Amino acid sequence: MTDIFVFGSNLAGIHGAGAAKFAKNFHGAIYGQGIGLQGKSYGIPTKDRRIETLPLSEVRRHVNDFIVFAKSRPDLTFEVTPIGCGLAGYKRLQIKPMFDGMPANCRFNKTWDDPDG
Repeated sequence: MTDIFVFGSNLAGIHGAGAAKFAKNFHGAIYGQGIGLQGKSYGIPTKDRRIETLPLSEVRRHVNDFIVFAKSRPDLTFEVTPIGCGLAGYKRLQIKPMFDGMPANCRFNKTWDDPDG
């Protein structure tokens, strides 16, 4: 199976910091693409085109889209980082429940256990 790095993105696809920059540098994230599968990464938007934080309801919609995609690709494994919990400013307790019901080919990255989250 191919491992896919799931990161928080912005709708402009500017992968300039945090997990997005890591995804661009090491997992094939495409500059200018803010959503979806790109190389060995998958972007879930947590910020808009102006790089302002999206409301939780919009983040949830993008997470739901990701879950549908992950279920459709059992040939891939997804390592989900704590999207929205860095530069977007959300807490892990706000974001993690959005992933309830994610398929077995998804797992949380060890950074979810960060005590500062």
